[in-house]
Amino acid sequence: MQSLSGETPVTAPAASSPRLPVSVLTGFLGSGKTTLLQALLRHPGMARTAIVINEFGEVGLDHLLVAKASENMVLMDSGCLCCTIRGDLVDTLRDLFLKRVRGEVPDFDRVVVETTGLADPAPIIHTLMTDPLLAARFRLDGVIATVDAAHGSLQLDRQPESVKQAAVADRIVMTKTDVASPAATAALMKRLNAINPAAPIIPAAHGAVDPQSLFDAGLYNPETKSPDVARWLREEAYRDEHAHAHDHDHAHGHGHHDHGHDQEHGDHCDADCGHDHEHGHHHHDANRHDDHIRAFCMVIDQRLPWNGFVDFMEALIAQGGDNLLRVKGILNVRESDLPVVVHGVQHMFHPPVRLEEWPGEDQRTKLVFITRDLGQSVIEPLFNELVWGDEGKPAA
Repeated sequence: MQSLSGETPVTAPAASSPRLPVSVLTGFLGSGKTTLLQALLRHPGMARTAIVINEFGEVGLDHLLVAKASENMVLMDSGCLCCTIRGDLVDTLRDLFLKRVRGEVPDFDRVVVETTGLADPAPIIHTLMTDPLLAARFRLDGVIATVDAAHGSLQLDRQPESVKQAAVADRIVMTKTDVASPAATAALMKRLNAINPAAPIIPAAHGAVDPQSLFDAGLYNPETKSPDVARWLREEAYRDEHAHAHDHDHAHGHGHHDHGHDQEHGDHCDADCGHDHEHGHHHHDANRHDDHIRAFCMVIDQRLPWNGFVDFMEALIAQGGDNLLRVKGILNVRESDLPVVVHGVQHMFHPPVRLEEWPGEDQRTKLVFITRDLGQSVIEPLFNELVWGDEGKPAA
């Protein structure tokens, strides 16, 4: 497993990190991403921000608002720096950073990278994680996905990539709320909450949105200059979704408590099982792409052996592959009195980080999974087998 296998977590306090936060902006064709970009470029709240886009022509820059322009960079009156990708993203970000260091462009505090309409955001995230020069200068802040309130449900039905974009997002911007009916907007919001319970949904009419609502989605909180695990993990969102969907809490004798939306296809219950098979959402439809998405949080009371956890994740990656959309969590491991934070997208993981202190009195392990066709009924037995090994499941 990239950046995790064979590694002992290193103490890397986020508060002292000089790396620039990068937000990845994604959205399916026609989802309003270009309109959002146009509004952001003009917003004074985007001063000291660099936006990397595919083509100037696609965004349709208002040249009356352009303060300075070069071949592939435009400085807006708002103070926002806009540049196009030259070569590949690695070259563009390296060039942008060097120009910042040399004073050739105005200083900026964050970067937004646009993906194409059909693009999977995962490769960009992987690039930020794995390229040594970029990883030393930039850090992933979060994924922002645009979804069209008027036609989003149809896109989710027809395009599995649009479901994946929503599933891995840290922020979901619901565009075109000014033209969609209230009923369609409410239905889509309910559907998106089921796909990704922890992502705030931000309405945007005509692309108008407060930029600050889009950013600071990562582990590091710039206001407190320290890690904010509760805000980043949002474990309570999975608990709330679980209570809404099932109206009860599962508890396991080996100290696991699961929260989330994870009714498996093919899992059969009798009439007395106590489940509400409507789930407060919709009938399951095997042809509906978001019915294949699982979002849940596992809470483990006992301290974990680090090597056992690595074995588990390696096996899960080998088994799940691209269906393991996102994993993030805080671990209580036997080898350290301090918490360890892990974060992965598909088969790629950030280097594990040991925090300087526990964020609160609750020192249990909490692992959030967002997957496709890979439910908790598969993941939990694998966890028990490989994490606990010959010890067997510990008593609660």
